[in-house]
Amino acid sequence: MTHWFHRNPLKATAPVSFNFYGVATTPAATKVCNDLRLSRSRLLELFTDSSCNPEMMKNATDLYFSLLQGFILSLDESSQECKLRYIQNFKWTDTLQGQVPNAQQDAVFELVSMGFNVALWYTKYASRLAGKEDITEDEAKDVHRSLKIGAGIFKHLKESHIPKLITPVEKGRDLEARLIDSYIIQCQAEAQEVTIARAIELKHNPGLIAALAYETANFYQKADQTLSSLDPTYAGKWRKYLNLKTCFYMAYAYCYHGQTLLASDKCGEAIRSLQESEKFFAKAEALCKEYGETKGPGTTAKPSGHLFFRKLGTLIKNTLEKCQRENGFIYFQKVPAEAPQLELKANYGLVEPIPFEFPALNAHWTPETLAAFDLTKRPKDDTAKPKPDEEVKPLKEPDIKPQKDSGCQIS
Repeated sequence: MTHWFHRNPLKATAPVSFNFYGVATTPAATKVCNDLRLSRSRLLELFTDSSCNPEMMKNATDLYFSLLQGFILSLDESSQECKLRYIQNFKWTDTLQGQVPNAQQDAVFELVSMGFNVALWYTKYASRLAGKEDITEDEAKDVHRSLKIGAGIFKHLKESHIPKLITPVEKGRDLEARLIDSYIIQCQAEAQEVTIARAIELKHNPGLIAALAYETANFYQKADQTLSSLDPTYAGKWRKYLNLKTCFYMAYAYCYHGQTLLASDKCGEAIRSLQESEKFFAKAEALCKEYGETKGPGTTAKPSGHLFFRKLGTLIKNTLEKCQRENGFIYFQKVPAEAPQLELKANYGLVEPIPFEFPALNAHWTPETLAAFDLTKRPKDDTAKPKPDEEVKPLKEPDIKPQKDSGCQIS
């Protein structure tokens, strides 16, 4: 498959000790705090561990989130707020806005920020796997599933938890609707790329491939439009990626639509469709160069050099030449001045996010454990609060560039 996907950096966070000396008055309460600290540290380690797989990630996230829920959920399932929700300060950076963190004394802020990073991890895992040489069918399924899981987490955060934040989300920050929506749509589009690759490999009907490519291009265009009102300093590189993928899959759509037209003896229209495909491919190629030259958050790569990109260029060239030969020998049809309108609708292969729910409250949270937290014993002058403008060190991420593929390239 050897796909290439743009990835923004993971969110970074300040360490959290969960040390509530004097407040946690029993061994059971102290144990919950220790488990929270250890499970949080373990989860942060896994984000940058290149050997981590979805099963390891799920086990780690289920443990941490089930413990964290004790700071958020009411044990008697009433609408009353948990008394521990605002006991701890959390600091997180943004994927786009550098290392200046946002600090909130709110466990829901921790829940959605860590959840955001988990969703990002699934997209990064998919990216590493999709860039492998000679990817297996099972690995392709893992890529597809991981992207749908990521989309499902982003969707759940947006719909069910971000609205519960006390402090409104600042414009341009990760938890704002525009960014969350773009991440969701990008996950869906990239998962459909896997579907398209599979359809091409199994030589499915060109009409289906054209329709899937057209729907995928529209996804990328929608994600780009969602980011259009953001500061280009932060979103410029990401938008170049979305633009080039829009053009790339429009080129795919016109190429396979041309094959459908040729099969229907509409050779003149097929030639015009392939010519339009050439135009979009040339635009995508130019955008690849611009992407590489654009500064900003995200991976650095030369997508035009990857096999998935080069193969389409060859396919367009060969298909157009075939259509022109057929027209010169058999059809003698006039090539229309206007490109055919793509009114394609895919009935199969469209991607929807996998529904996500946070795990249930950990069994260690009992009414007795919660009662053992005595908030009257908190220090009045909380000097342990971190300063909002303090720098948080970025996570050292594993290399997420695709490996060298086996496609030949003449330099």
